[in-house]
Amino acid sequence: MKDDQALRVHERLAAHPELRPVAFGEGRRFGLWDLASLAEGALGECLDPDSLTVTSEKRWRLRLGAAGREHTYEDEFRRRYWICAPEDRRGLGPVGTIAVGTWPMGAGALGVSSLYVHPVARRQGIASAALDMVYEACRAEGLYGFRLETYWTWQRTVRYYLRRGLWVTSWKHALGLGRLSYLPRYEVREGEEGELTFLVADAEGRFVPFLVAGSDDGRLRLRETEEYRCGADRRDSVRLYARSTLALHLAVRGRPLVRGEEEWAKAHWSCDIGDPEGLAYKIGIFERVARDGGWRVESPYAGLPVA
Repeated sequence: MKDDQALRVHERLAAHPELRPVAFGEGRRFGLWDLASLAEGALGECLDPDSLTVTSEKRWRLRLGAAGREHTYEDEFRRRYWICAPEDRRGLGPVGTIAVGTWPMGAGALGVSSLYVHPVARRQGIASAALDMVYEACRAEGLYGFRLETYWTWQRTVRYYLRRGLWVTSWKHALGLGRLSYLPRYEVREGEEGELTFLVADAEGRFVPFLVAGSDDGRLRLRETEEYRCGADRRDSVRLYARSTLALHLAVRGRPLVRGEEEWAKAHWSCDIGDPEGLAYKIGIFERVARDGGWRVESPYAGLPVA
């Protein structure tokens, strides 16, 4: 039996005029939109999913290798939705896709996948609105929020999620991010000397410094503030994910992620999540795997080692 909370979340989502559940017989079309998303992220090629023919679909799937394999998705594990423009109730068709899990994962969150907006409908806040709908539906049913994954080499997507204020919660197989109610809002501010300060919202909504990152001779300097060390209301998860989230903010700017030889020798200890050296270690793996798969590697490090 599916989790009752998740089922109620989907009832809320299906009631939104901007979301329409994928109907019987629409699975193949949804799969083509998934393919267009993958081709754009992995190869940098912008496609019109509704213009793909059987021949062109096969060609793109071959270029994408194992990642482009067509899957038969069953709604037992996730439910798929078309995203419609807010004002579109006149049958003009979808402008995007999103899928949401049917079982809570981790600490009471639902997984989000297949988030894609057609190129002609972008820069209108459509993806952001869809994520807000998922978060609000989860919270209304007692869940913490949502988690999703993306690839390091999909830099535009990574930067979008960071601008949305998502926290970095893992980098085991890909970059895992989430919007979770037990993680406060945060900001990253750049100082006059190039330092990045990671600030978190306190109980009154004020942003207080948590971590400060700079660089010296190509090495990372990371300083913990008093709030980070002694904040009585801070959970261990906030401290852990703050280090990881700041690390990704540093990485997309091409900043150093390694403090020294001793820390780098322990980088594999943080190969799932944790210190910035762990992210540096995984970025090397992510980029190598992407190149081996024939994917475009978009990286602020321009092929240079991050260690």
